[in-house]
Amino acid sequence: MSTESILNKSSLTFLESYLNNASPTGYESSGQKLWMEYVKPFVDTFITDTYGTVVGVINPDSQYKVVIEGHADEISWYVNYITDDGLIYVIRNGGSDHQIAPSKRVNIHTKKGIVKGVFGWPAIHTRNRGKEEPAKVDNLFIDIGCLKKEEVDALGVHVGCVITYPDEFMVLNENKFVCRAIDNRMGGFMIAEVARLLNENKIKLPFGLYVTNSVQEEVGLRGAEMITKTIKPNVAIITDVCHDSTTPMIEKKIEGEIKIGKGPVITYAPAVQNNLRELILNTADDKKIPFQRLASSRVTGTDTDAFAYSNGGVASALISLPLRYMHTTVEMVHRDDVENVIKLIYETLLKMKKNETFSYFK
Repeated sequence: MSTESILNKSSLTFLESYLNNASPTGYESSGQKLWMEYVKPFVDTFITDTYGTVVGVINPDSQYKVVIEGHADEISWYVNYITDDGLIYVIRNGGSDHQIAPSKRVNIHTKKGIVKGVFGWPAIHTRNRGKEEPAKVDNLFIDIGCLKKEEVDALGVHVGCVITYPDEFMVLNENKFVCRAIDNRMGGFMIAEVARLLNENKIKLPFGLYVTNSVQEEVGLRGAEMITKTIKPNVAIITDVCHDSTTPMIEKKIEGEIKIGKGPVITYAPAVQNNLRELILNTADDKKIPFQRLASSRVTGTDTDAFAYSNGGVASALISLPLRYMHTTVEMVHRDDVENVIKLIYETLLKMKKNETFSYFK
């Protein structure tokens, strides 16, 4: 493959609209529609399930099935309690970070449309200087400009409404992509780009390829857990994000040493099938794709675990994208890493194509 950029104008337009669209856990449908529309020219058919996971399938009649997967959801909040004074208390939907919430703007999703609000916070002048109260889930509240509960009700806001941040896509210093929900809609974007490259380069695969955009990863890998039982794959290559450990206040002895711009991250873990991992490593070496290594104790914490331990065991591997500031509204990745993850998955599929016996997964 050429060393030139593989992301074209159409790709980047889709990426921006896809990241900007709200797709909180349990409410991924609008994002999945955008994804399906983009992927449709590159696949033969689609599978969808009850909870919203979408799979673009190439060669659906092939008996041997290979999955490439990312997850579509983003962390968010739920309305949990509304006071008589019209203030709104929340609970998490996924791993939402309470420390970043104070003073953030929010969108509350209602049947009447978006209701704007802010996470309020006491002014610095009024806080106890001897012992400042830290932000916690039980003291976070949203102000939507109402002074009575009845006003909140009239706007269509009720317990169970989902709340997202409106922060949108931007590029820093020409090659850093920044947005909320890069974890892990960037994964959905990257597997879509693999499908595009296979289509544009007229690659005929000897196996079925299941380009899988799962839901509900942020609440326990649930979408992957469901769809793997539907697909019953032989092989699964998962892409997610992992921590750049080179920014302040991160202990490399615990997190390992990973840095954005230095390439995709290939994981060692019990859920990662050794032969598949070695195939990916060999592909990176052969194609001179830079990569980093990461070890995970017990579980990867990604959809890899759901695929690996399903259906009597599925040969699974994890290729991660280095990310700064996970679960904040300013998640940051390097464009080069995005392109290299795409290249690595694409070239691994081509290497699999050359060995139609798939003996290296046994």
